[in-house]
Amino acid sequence: MGQSLEDVPAEAAARAREWERHVIEVETGRPPSAAPDALPRPQYDPATTTVRQREAAKAAELTAAGVATSAITVQRMRHRYRSGGLRALVDGRLTRPMTPHGRTDPRVVEAIRAAIAAETNTSTGTRDRLRHRVQMALADSYGDDAPSLPSKATFNRLVTSMTTGRHTFGSAKTRRSAANRPPGAFTVTWASRPGQHVQIDTTPLDVLAVFDDGVARRVELTAAVDVATRTIGAGLLRPVGTKAVDASLLLARMLVPEPMRPGWADSLRMSVSRLPHRSLADIDARMADAAAKPVIVPEASGCDRGKVFLSETFVRSCERLGISVLPSYPRTPTDNSIVEATFSAMNTLFCQYVSGHVGRDVTRRSQDAEAEAVWSLAQLQELFDEWVLHWQRRPHEGLLSPDAARAVCQTQHTQAVPHRTRQTHDRTTQTLLATTQQRPHRHLDGRPIPRRHKLEQRTTTTRLLRASEILSHIAVQQTQPI
Repeated sequence: MGQSLEDVPAEAAARAREWERHVIEVETGRPPSAAPDALPRPQYDPATTTVRQREAAKAAELTAAGVATSAITVQRMRHRYRSGGLRALVDGRLTRPMTPHGRTDPRVVEAIRAAIAAETNTSTGTRDRLRHRVQMALADSYGDDAPSLPSKATFNRLVTSMTTGRHTFGSAKTRRSAANRPPGAFTVTWASRPGQHVQIDTTPLDVLAVFDDGVARRVELTAAVDVATRTIGAGLLRPVGTKAVDASLLLARMLVPEPMRPGWADSLRMSVSRLPHRSLADIDARMADAAAKPVIVPEASGCDRGKVFLSETFVRSCERLGISVLPSYPRTPTDNSIVEATFSAMNTLFCQYVSGHVGRDVTRRSQDAEAEAVWSLAQLQELFDEWVLHWQRRPHEGLLSPDAARAVCQTQHTQAVPHRTRQTHDRTTQTLLATTQQRPHRHLDGRPIPRRHKLEQRTTTTRLLRASEILSHIAVQQTQPI
């Protein structure tokens, strides 16, 4: 940097240059702007005065000019100029490197940072406990040369600035969730057409359902969300403890049209929606009375590493339907962020309006939530299926029209983006009618399956081939008056 003052504020640089002029006059008797043959002023003449007398005279001169200055200040500025030149005359507070931790010893800062990181997976404590742990860590690391801790008030302010957003002294669950967040921006899940990537997950629903024994209990929702269109392809409500066969049934429900139910408004029919109803009705007669929800055949299924989605039953179902299973990385919920966000939307747009809503935890539950629950599991399933159709017509901020930069609903986006909707049922029919001989009999790791296990595989395939009949039977049951 040299003697340049380009990085110093203009006012501070002007003061430094003014002090330089005063210091040179004290040292030599003449200011730097004086002519070569100019005589020094009597009070600064080195021939008749001492350095201390000149320092006192300069202090008196500056004080008389309105700048209160002592001889000690002039002496300090003279020493600084002799050791560091012009730049040494700049106010040190302006050139001192700024740190977010002030003048605290860096070793103390590192010890505090390590102690805060260690609090992530422990029970929540107080700042006093953290201070004690930092003091012990410094003693273990540096022994007798350990730096001393700042005062308690300074320590608390420092800890507050270092724990912002980390919930070190708050909820342990929130703290662990925040620590599991990616260090940078995570990769956005992207798909260019319907079915290219479908995310599947299971979550407890914040609603109580009345079961056959008359007891109100929580239910679980397993849902599949298409990334390209944000369409909820299917949702399945089950008692807590969803099984692999339920996830397989969810896939089967995605591959058939959603039938209209008694009592549903005609505006929910596919025939009055933007979907190409006539073209689809020529392919599948069930489209004539279908609800306004597109049938999307998944090409890849993103899911977490739960037992349900890594089970052999679910994986074999995906293999039979030609769906690739893409498990997320361990402890990385952002891999399935879209379905997680959809679950949050379900709680705010559906669950809180249903009788028996209990909130996400006991602190948000009503006084007698069990008495408010009136819907059975089958009735709650039908309510949810109807709500999904309204979800399809709701503008979504994550979907922008290719023609106009505005948010559109899921049905409009399904029509706008490139897709293969007209081919979905042909592909589904061909897949469901395929025989086991079309694929080699191998385990998931590629090992051949012995002949004694092939019968079991054919039995599993037969069950999948009957998915359409099972769903038709379910549809008949759901259309019965409640």
